[in-house]
Amino acid sequence: MELEQENEVIKSVLQGKREAYAVLVDAYRTQIFNLAYRMTGNYEDASDLAQETFIRAYRNLRQFDPGKRFFTWLYTIGLNLIRNHLKKRGREISRENATQISSEAGTDQGTQAEQDLIQAQEIHHLEICLQKLPTDLREAIVLRFYQDLSFEEIAVISDASLSAVKMRVYRGLEQLKRLVEK
Repeated sequence: MELEQENEVIKSVLQGKREAYAVLVDAYRTQIFNLAYRMTGNYEDASDLAQETFIRAYRNLRQFDPGKRFFTWLYTIGLNLIRNHLKKRGREISRENATQISSEAGTDQGTQAEQDLIQAQEIHHLEICLQKLPTDLREAIVLRFYQDLSFEEIAVISDASLSAVKMRVYRGLEQLKRLVEK
């Protein structure tokens, strides 16, 4: 969604047309959910965090700067909620979440070709390793490679310098590589 479109929708919402907010939710719900899922490794937590992200954004919409992208502002809200959630939960993925990811990665493998089974196992292993990264490195990897954001966008969202973001991505990839090879 373009900046002008976002601003028109926000203007409508602020003028009392609450139903217009659904346009923004529809535009970004998948990206926010995916971000939350990749950071938490849990569908229920991701769903709750995505919903809370949109609720908080709606409540604070008057504070939004129309000169900036709503998308970036929304991601910032989402990341802050996710960070707080991860601090409460702790960094390590729970045994329950690991089992959930494993069973989801293995769905219908009996009907898949052997190559698909191997790929699903590799994806599962990568997801488990991703959850073991420190939050800041995991965040950088998820935003860059799963959400396909530019380094510049990540810097704005995470309130960090461009060089710091590049370093986090580099360090995250290095640690992820070591974890995957173990």
